[in-house]
Amino acid sequence: MTEGTAELRSDRGVAELRSAPRHDTGQDAAATQPETDADVAAEGAQLAEAIGRVVQGKPDVVRLALVVLLAEGHLLIEDVPGVGKTTLAKALARTIDGTVRRIQFTPDLLPSDVTGVAVYDQESRAFEFKPGAVFANVVVADEINRASPKTQSALLECMEERQVTVDGVTYELARPFMVVATQNPLEMEGTYPLPEAQRDRFTARVSMGYPDREAELAMLGGRATVDPLTALTPVLDAARVRTLVAAVGRLHVAEPLRQYVVSLVEATRRSPDLRLGASPRAGLQLLRAARATAALAGRDHVLPDDVQAMAVPVLAHRLLLTPDAALARRDAQRVVTDLLTTVPVHGGR
Repeated sequence: MTEGTAELRSDRGVAELRSAPRHDTGQDAAATQPETDADVAAEGAQLAEAIGRVVQGKPDVVRLALVVLLAEGHLLIEDVPGVGKTTLAKALARTIDGTVRRIQFTPDLLPSDVTGVAVYDQESRAFEFKPGAVFANVVVADEINRASPKTQSALLECMEERQVTVDGVTYELARPFMVVATQNPLEMEGTYPLPEAQRDRFTARVSMGYPDREAELAMLGGRATVDPLTALTPVLDAARVRTLVAAVGRLHVAEPLRQYVVSLVEATRRSPDLRLGASPRAGLQLLRAARATAALAGRDHVLPDDVQAMAVPVLAHRLLLTPDAALARRDAQRVVTDLLTTVPVHGGR
């Protein structure tokens, strides 16, 4: 692996990675342990409070990051440089006591730096697999759109199937596994647009935005000499996150609500403003995000409001506008918002 490409954020993670099974031996043994009762709302509030000490004035952004974590998905953070994209990604990673790796995406980054490579061992006269930076619970992909499309595609299998295949051998990734990627706007120099297949693998996209005046004043006063990330300690371990994810997956979803999700997805495919609508994967991710939203609110069932709250962050980044819609200065977020007003909720509330 290229020196400086990947940065390990947990010393304990080194030992875990070296001792982990290197072949596709099935699910993690910890994942088979009996589940305990989980208060998703209370423990989610603890995570939000810890991250909020670092990412100030952005409670909605922090909440969306937690939704993606509990939905067992991946998060894309997009905005101009300097507004805290990497800070949010690092803060989320540090609140989980698991293995964390950071990859700085650059034009010269190679796919093998991400996934790993098989190296010939002279002593054993056999090839030995050297794991790449994706072998962690949380992978921070910083400025993902500064790497070439070839390197970007190295994450496709990891994000969808939670595994890596190198030289015909498949290696399972640890659970939970989450990619938190940051990217700069495409009009900035040195960026490559993410392909549709990769954007579709991100559960949600969020824009940080500039902080309000009070948050920025607090930043200038409190961060002049101390980085709040250094004082951030883990709130949950990886096993506990698996328990919360399983609890979210058991939340009740009524059949009319499933029909509502499908209707929203189908509406994007019929919209005259879009040349590419949402995929079936988008509908699945929307339902998972709605479940996580309901769990964080302390409910054991999903409401239409949960689906509507997640529709824009989950669907908008997957859609492609028609040339006419782009010329009319419409954007995907506005299209999704308009569809929410036209698609009826099946069976009422």
